[in-house]
Amino acid sequence: MIKRYLKYILLLQLFILIGCTANQQLAKSSQKAADNWVGSWACAPMLVEPNNMPPAPGLAENTLRQIIKVSIGGEHIRLRFSNLFSDQPTVLKKVSIANVLEAPAIDKSTQKNLSFNGNQEVTLNPNQEIFSDKLNFKLKPGQLLAITIYYGAASQKTTGHPGSRTTSYILAGDNLNNDVFSDAIKTDHWYSIIGLDVVSSKKASNIVCLGNSITDGRGSGTNKQNRWTDILAARLAADKATQDIGVLNLGIGGNCVVKGGLGPTALERFDRDVLSQSGIKWLVILEGINDIGGIKRAEDAPLKAQEIIDAYKIMIEKAHARGIKVYGCTILPFQKSFYDAPFKQEARDLVNAWIRNNHFDAVIDFDKEMASETDSKTILSNMHDGDFLHPNELGYQRMGEVIDLNLFK
Repeated sequence: MIKRYLKYILLLQLFILIGCTANQQLAKSSQKAADNWVGSWACAPMLVEPNNMPPAPGLAENTLRQIIKVSIGGEHIRLRFSNLFSDQPTVLKKVSIANVLEAPAIDKSTQKNLSFNGNQEVTLNPNQEIFSDKLNFKLKPGQLLAITIYYGAASQKTTGHPGSRTTSYILAGDNLNNDVFSDAIKTDHWYSIIGLDVVSSKKASNIVCLGNSITDGRGSGTNKQNRWTDILAARLAADKATQDIGVLNLGIGGNCVVKGGLGPTALERFDRDVLSQSGIKWLVILEGINDIGGIKRAEDAPLKAQEIIDAYKIMIEKAHARGIKVYGCTILPFQKSFYDAPFKQEARDLVNAWIRNNHFDAVIDFDKEMASETDSKTILSNMHDGDFLHPNELGYQRMGEVIDLNLFK
């Protein structure tokens, strides 16, 4: 009887040991098979100002088609949606994606519907962001993608990205499966969408570009996708050594680093807009001109410069704690612009000197590259948008081309 009992105990221990080993192997296998998500496109969300709200008929119970240009491709994707700055729920009844033929027309054969925890419809509560479920979709590097949303209820306070430089289209009612989208109301803003990730290889990664209107692309061509970040993305894609590196544009027009300006400041939005991105390996910062432009008194210039520098230090420290390299961009010339004043020039000089003094992992010297040959404090005469502050299309081309790709190899 005792022998039989001991035999039973030994067998039980053996089964437990086998079970534990199997569970450990399963856990390792599951961990090994975990998807490596990498951001391919993103924009910075903010509370949309009244003059940038969706035009009639609006979003509620209507269909919105938005166009984005991705950077890296993949065969599995997920989209990120935001209701962060809204105080009421926003309902996405149905969402689809498709390749673009000629905006707003789509290739119907490529259209696929998104799901959220297995459901077609999802409610975005106030202050909430969500990802769609993983979807099989052959996304090509650098392609245009149409995201079509049929809304239910929509918050009156809308979360979006006003500076899309890309046209969106609104039709009344449920037009999710309308491939042509003719006679749609046009608006050059994005709403609800804030990101697209792809499943990629372990060697894939991306660059987050944090900035203001010069990163957001004011002065670039509408629907031309020719911001300096777009130029950089195209160059990376064309080089075999960097073709798996995406570029995420997190610029906001009018944005400040420390306080004031449009949208949450760079410091306020840093954790969400930068650190929450999937696959980030590098951070490029081009911020500060709006802080400097807002200085009212000459005696405040050194203090404002130090505030910006202290903010840079915080961002560098946070990024380094995540293993992210941080590249600082010098602030472009702005003499003869509406911001120009001797004490503001002094503040810019202080900030640029600090950027150049080995505090960042590397420096991208846009100031040097965009300065006039005859006057270093003035932007090149043929490369600004008429205001001596924002680059034009040629200026953005130059900015995107002067960045050393070896920084990302």
